[in-house]
Amino acid sequence: MKLDKSFALLRWRLAFWYTGVMGLGLGLCGLAVYEAIVHVQRLNLQQELEVVTERLYEQLIPVLRQPGQLDRTAEQRFPGLCVIEFDCQHQSEEPQRDFLETLDSHDFYVRLLNPSGQSIAKAGQQPKKSPSGSKQEQWQTLRDGTIGDAYRQLSRPLRTQDNRLWGTLQVGRSLRNFDHYVLSVRLILLLGLPLAMILIGGSSYWLTHLAMQPAYQSYKKMQEFTSDAAHELRTPLAATLATVDSALRLQQIPEAEVRDVLGAIRRQTIRLTQLASDLLFLSNADQQPLVLKQMPCCLRDIVNDLVEEFGAMATVAEITLIAEVPTSESLQILGDEEQLYCLISNLISNAIQYTPAGGQVKILLNRIDHQARLQVQDTGVGISAEDQARIFDRFYRANADRSRNTGGSGLGLSIAQAIAQAHGGSLRVQSKLGEGSMFTLQLPLA
Repeated sequence: MKLDKSFALLRWRLAFWYTGVMGLGLGLCGLAVYEAIVHVQRLNLQQELEVVTERLYEQLIPVLRQPGQLDRTAEQRFPGLCVIEFDCQHQSEEPQRDFLETLDSHDFYVRLLNPSGQSIAKAGQQPKKSPSGSKQEQWQTLRDGTIGDAYRQLSRPLRTQDNRLWGTLQVGRSLRNFDHYVLSVRLILLLGLPLAMILIGGSSYWLTHLAMQPAYQSYKKMQEFTSDAAHELRTPLAATLATVDSALRLQQIPEAEVRDVLGAIRRQTIRLTQLASDLLFLSNADQQPLVLKQMPCCLRDIVNDLVEEFGAMATVAEITLIAEVPTSESLQILGDEEQLYCLISNLISNAIQYTPAGGQVKILLNRIDHQARLQVQDTGVGISAEDQARIFDRFYRANADRSRNTGGSGLGLSIAQAIAQAHGGSLRVQSKLGEGSMFTLQLPLA
């Protein structure tokens, strides 16, 4: 339970940091996108002002004769232009719309200033505040003091046809639409960032679960391994301690009983030694590949020797042991003969151990393409489909007959699979509960 809480807390921390880092990255990206959009829109607006100003400049130059004066020709050429001197009463009332009126409908305004900076004529909606004096900056941003609207203005000097300074042309545009657009982008980014953070937080919590699952499973297996190892070590130690305590309670121990006590202690010591050896073997296999002697091994001779060795065990258990081994080829394997001997011995021993009296264990050795195939079949209790998925796990035993009552440590098949993989082979199981099992070992031929 404590381990589960630790992993849960670690998962929340990882999700929090991942969300924070991603949120910071998204925030910086959003800020960059916002600045890029504003910059592009501002450039487009200024380019549009330059185009309009250039067009008006080209149309005004032919009608500018005297500096600071606008004659009737200009008024007729630009009917939408309001000449302040005449109080705008002369403006055309014709229904057609000229260029200046079109600009007015798009939030543009035009002003003509004399060399002293005084307004001579105007068109469109003018801002309430305008720069004073004869010196005008080329680009200006004005703000209406009454309604707070901003304007972007471009000023360009005007000259008569004889190259005398006539005055200044000012063309501006309201930034109302621009400000609304920028505000909309800002709101989208500000509202989108929290939503994105929520999605990132949920996805990061899910991803950390996937990322931590292998580590969590590894810790669980380590816990199970430690618990099972402690149990396996405790059993022979407890038996040894009980035997010694029993002997110490006796004042005088007959020689025969002494030998029995020493024999029991020896058996438990052998069991402990074998268990420690198996644990060390698997630990080394986890840390680095198994070191193989790489010697030619005759698989046929190994199987024949083991069949002869387990013949007596099968007879005592009232089990028929059958071996079908080819006589025409030796099936040479390049590897460690001792490890191969241990592998096959585990398979045959398990088959005999879990087969009831009257059953049969059959060993088949043959060649499949460039591999040697060894099959150990039994008519024993069989293994359920659920147990088959974990039968090669350390200390794992299927229920029922495959229990600690058989005396095994549950490491035999784990060791067998490690040896098979170290030799470049594979070990598989096929079984049906109540009908028996078949273990298939395939190894590459030398």
